[in-house]
Amino acid sequence: MTALTITGGKTSILPGRGGFFGQLSDAFWRHPKLLLFLMLTPPLLWLGIIYIGSLIALLLQSFFSIDDFSGLVNTEFTLSTYAQLLNPANLDIIIRTLVMSALVTLAAALIGFPIAYYAARYAQGKWKALFYLGVMLPLWSSYLVKIYAWKLILAKEGILTWIFEKLYLSWLLDAALNLPVIGGNSLSVSYLGTFIVFVYIWLPYMILPTQAALERVPGNLIEASADLGATPRQTFRTVLLPLALPGIVAGSIFTFSLTLGDYIIPQIIGSSRLFIGQAVYAQQGTAGNVPLAAAFSVVPIVIMALYLWIARKLGAFDAL
Repeated sequence: MTALTITGGKTSILPGRGGFFGQLSDAFWRHPKLLLFLMLTPPLLWLGIIYIGSLIALLLQSFFSIDDFSGLVNTEFTLSTYAQLLNPANLDIIIRTLVMSALVTLAAALIGFPIAYYAARYAQGKWKALFYLGVMLPLWSSYLVKIYAWKLILAKEGILTWIFEKLYLSWLLDAALNLPVIGGNSLSVSYLGTFIVFVYIWLPYMILPTQAALERVPGNLIEASADLGATPRQTFRTVLLPLALPGIVAGSIFTFSLTLGDYIIPQIIGSSRLFIGQAVYAQQGTAGNVPLAAAFSVVPIVIMALYLWIARKLGAFDAL
């Protein structure tokens, strides 16, 4: 068996390498598409069977229903399970989750933008390394450890309550907890506490894409805007924000989708009212209503499909 090699601009014929691996290497050299096929087949099978296959199975189960008498799954095609999502209790869960996801995304953008702007425009050398360390460090610790740590911080006997007392601001904390919608006995059992923990957990996912987008903004554009008489507010609104918007939208993909499907944070911190993730867990695990759990699972998929389509139109994928 022989193989072609090019040396010094001349083509020569060398004898093929012996042994099984040598012959296999020669075969891959002669048929590069065979090598590509063998390399891509395992991950494509994993993606197609484990991920896409499970989503298809989930979608199919959402068109089944539960027999009210026997409690068994009826495999006849029906849309009655999706109609149950419009019941006041289920619709309230969906709306509650959407509102929380939108508020967390908005808060993460408002908090993360100044941090990202400073890192992109002013941080240099060791300060930029310190910035990346500060943003990434929370991601290195356990997800559950961070949540339980916040539960202790937000508890009625926690350090946050103690700080408010020392600053003589207990009245402000009590006023927030007395709000009928977001309050509770303490921050650890209120929507406000859930919101705070969501923002803390997902904030790095907003900062990093925003910082990447801001670094791509040429400094001379900002200087030109100022030279042409624009105020800082006008420069921000007409130059900086439009150019940084793809990064913000890219970050919002993470914060919105992760909040939309999370069930651990609301389970540990917050009131007894359910979010979509908790509803899926409860319907499948406790109630045994797999079709309704599947229908609830389809809701975030549809919402994120629309959200990703809008993000693509805004060029957010360029900032990922």
